[in-house]
Amino acid sequence: MPRQIARSEQLLLANSEPGGFVMTDTRKPVESLLTDYDIFEPSFIANPYPGYSEIRESECPIAHTDRYQGSWLPTRYEDVVALAQEYEVFTSRGILVMPPPPGQAEGAYGGVAAPPITSDPPDHHWHRRLILPVFAPQAVAKYEQGTKDLCNALIDEFIDKGTADAAADYAQHIPVRVISTMLGVPFDMEEEFTDWVRGVLENMHDLERRKRSRQSIIEFFLAQVEDRKKNPRDNDLITELLNTEVEGKKVPIEYVLGVCNLMLVAGIDTTWSAIGSVMWHMAQHPEHRKQLRENDDLWPTAIEELLRVYAPVTMARIVDRDIEFQGCPMKAGDRVLMAFPAANRDPRQFENPDEVILDREHNRHVAFGSGIHRCAGSNLARLEVRVALQTWLERIPEFELVDPASVTWAGGQVHGPRSCMVKF
Repeated sequence: MPRQIARSEQLLLANSEPGGFVMTDTRKPVESLLTDYDIFEPSFIANPYPGYSEIRESECPIAHTDRYQGSWLPTRYEDVVALAQEYEVFTSRGILVMPPPPGQAEGAYGGVAAPPITSDPPDHHWHRRLILPVFAPQAVAKYEQGTKDLCNALIDEFIDKGTADAAADYAQHIPVRVISTMLGVPFDMEEEFTDWVRGVLENMHDLERRKRSRQSIIEFFLAQVEDRKKNPRDNDLITELLNTEVEGKKVPIEYVLGVCNLMLVAGIDTTWSAIGSVMWHMAQHPEHRKQLRENDDLWPTAIEELLRVYAPVTMARIVDRDIEFQGCPMKAGDRVLMAFPAANRDPRQFENPDEVILDREHNRHVAFGSGIHRCAGSNLARLEVRVALQTWLERIPEFELVDPASVTWAGGQVHGPRSCMVKF
């Protein structure tokens, strides 16, 4: 049963850290990936896979660093899955790869809850159960045509130019507008949404920007909730959530705000990163474009394979009590980074793990996590990635990178290209 707690404005806005504090970027060179890794080091952000491999194939496949108040980094598939499933020890009370700003408790995206991925049992069970119908295959299928229309409209804007930024002009617009449709909020908020999401997930050293972005998200959805109370809407997820009951009582406003926060932050950056990575890959592999054009039956396995190889997300867990895990003495309060991209390239689980094999048959990847916190929105993400690539290949079957060296990347929490110029 959901707990009755203080008013959402008081609860959610009380966690603001003092203004004016910005973490200065004073990173020193990495001495050893095993004992001093830095997931925000520029070369690691651009291409983390060699680093993951070096750690994974060492005598100690779970690395440790003292940077950013310290963390552990498991890299083998078996270890990452075990951690994800041991939710009683490795809790979800802090899922960001960076520690919270000074004065703020551990929390989700900038101190605002994002159920169910930030929930632990027993609340996790009802948190997840209530939103699963929203993301069921038959529920998300109704967004396919709208997503295709959106992709075509985006392509219309640049197809005659012969060049485009496959990330900034294409991938990064798609999930923002899809999520806006689901939430029933206006498309003209796209620029603000994008800025807020990046402020929370892509600028984690800038604590002042994290604060502003978090505040903006809270205030926006508080206003949306108040509006729905006065003016309920049909086929509107926020209205539906407000009317949802558990054990005969409507769910707390904090849950509604948390789900909105989850959809905005977790549902946008992760998906546009996946789409952007797929576009980056296809720009360099004409043989894969040809395979997909000539074999419609290949699409289901191809999407799973691309998600495996280019899994965008690393999630954190907080150790609940002192424990030795695989010989590592983890202490209560330690942060553990579940690097799903590293697990998905473990040769113990996947043959030729760095190779994209579009018809790979055995593919139990963890791009969407594992265990009770596995991504509830995975069906929507799959749909968006597939429709984005299908629509592009229908309109622009042949394209290539303008300059591979000019591609820029975001990383740390979510890995994906932010600028990816192509010509066609």
